[in-house]
Amino acid sequence: MTVERPATTATTGTIVVSGIGRVAVEPDVAELRLGVAIARPTVEAARSAAAEAMAAILAAVTGAGVARRDVRTTLLSVQPRYDYRDGTAPALAGYDLANVVEVTVRDLGALGAVVDGALTAGATSLDGLAFRVDDPRPAERAARTAAVDEARARADALAAAAGLSIAGVDAIVEGGGPPVWPQPKAARLMAVADAATPIEAGSTEIAVTVTVTFRTA
Repeated sequence: MTVERPATTATTGTIVVSGIGRVAVEPDVAELRLGVAIARPTVEAARSAAAEAMAAILAAVTGAGVARRDVRTTLLSVQPRYDYRDGTAPALAGYDLANVVEVTVRDLGALGAVVDGALTAGATSLDGLAFRVDDPRPAERAARTAAVDEARARADALAAAAGLSIAGVDAIVEGGGPPVWPQPKAARLMAVADAATPIEAGSTEIAVTVTVTFRTA
């Protein structure tokens, strides 16, 4: 985003500075992938076993409060498995079927129940756990304000050192900004036998970078 104003004849020069605004927010949405991997002698046997296992997983996930619209199939594959022996041609030994769904959990209080229920129901894989903010726009607005404030403070210091004053703004360019990452303590997942799975969402940082061209007088 760029905001520009025409320079005036009163302008004696410009100062170009950058500013970064950072806002820490608590994530309110979690996403993870759950899957089953089945090996059977025939495709039909693999399909049937995987369908049964996935149906149990989906029942556990929805039973924990996840809406069906927040469950999406991301992988469904069937691959033949061969038996390789020295000196002989590969022999078909069976089929491997994988079915993976991505789950969006909008109630973080239910995340542990979703994980425990899916694992108990027969999920053989669980990965890709990530936390995010469902609506980052309020935090982005606050970060933009903080970024411009930082840029103005730097410009004021430079202008004062040079015996000048800030007369206005010629342009503001918003950069992409650093990516949004969970803090180090976030996204920690540990399965404990005979206990509920503790999961910490931590906090997420939203950052915005701006470059401002100030007019001096």
